Amino acid sequence: MSIAVFDSGMGGLSVLHEARERLPGENFLYYADTLHVPYGTKPKEVVKDCVMTSIRHIMEQPERVNAIVIACNTATSIAIQDIRAAYSIPVIGMEPAVKPAVELNRNTGRRVLVTATPLTLRESKYHELVHRVDDQAIVDSLPLPGLVELCEELRFEGEDVDAYFREAFRGFRLEEYGTIVLGCTHFPFYRKALGALLPDHIRLIDGSRGTVKRLQEVLGMAGASGTERGAVRFVSSDGSEAYVRKLETALERYARMANDEEGRA
Repeated sequence: MSIAVFDSGMGGLSVLHEARERLPGENFLYYADTLHVPYGTKPKEVVKDCVMTSIRHIMEQPERVNAIVIACNTATSIAIQDIRAAYSIPVIGMEPAVKPAVELNRNTGRRVLVTATPLTLRESKYHELVHRVDDQAIVDSLPLPGLVELCEELRFEGEDVDAYFREAFRGFRLEEYGTIVLGCTHFPFYRKALGALLPDHIRLIDGSRGTVKRLQEVLGMAGASGTERGAVRFVSSDGSEAYVRKLETALERYARMANDEEGRA
């Protein structure tokens, strides 16, 4: 059995890492649509075509794929219904972690800031989500399109990253916020950089854990420990071996960062 994890680029590695931690014995196919990354700044119909083509390519891979995780908030918001209509296997999507963020701040007097790609924040799916859970009108939104490009270049920290965040947050009274939602799977790569810049009281959350829990529920997998580690195969839509090596490097770096963060918790 193989579980496919799909993203436009390397952002979905944050979800892959969580899945491998919770389902260490499973095999994974990671597919990156490197021909079309980034999605978040493209027109909706263009992105939908890219996603559907990528899913078709995933289903044509030699592995027998038993489930697909759409590890991309933008792709989920635009194409999840079409994918589920076209294929009979389980398809797990993502959405920004607005609900848990609102619950964390409901009685604190602090606000929630949702960061994501411009396309995710424009979609009706996102606005319906906020309308459904934000009964106290505490949610604000901030597009961070340049962060995807920085991530794809493996630039996770440094002055250019800090300068990008300082400019993005200019005009926000950060002391008013209790939680920032990382609403794009590329964004968790910046937990360390954000932690150094933001007030200490701000929590950072993303949807990776909830997505993998849903995957476990759908597949009836409780998780395992002490089992033999499953394999991961990386595929890029442009066939680039160099990008595959970059994915391997990025996953190793993300795993170290996540483990360091857990060690400090």
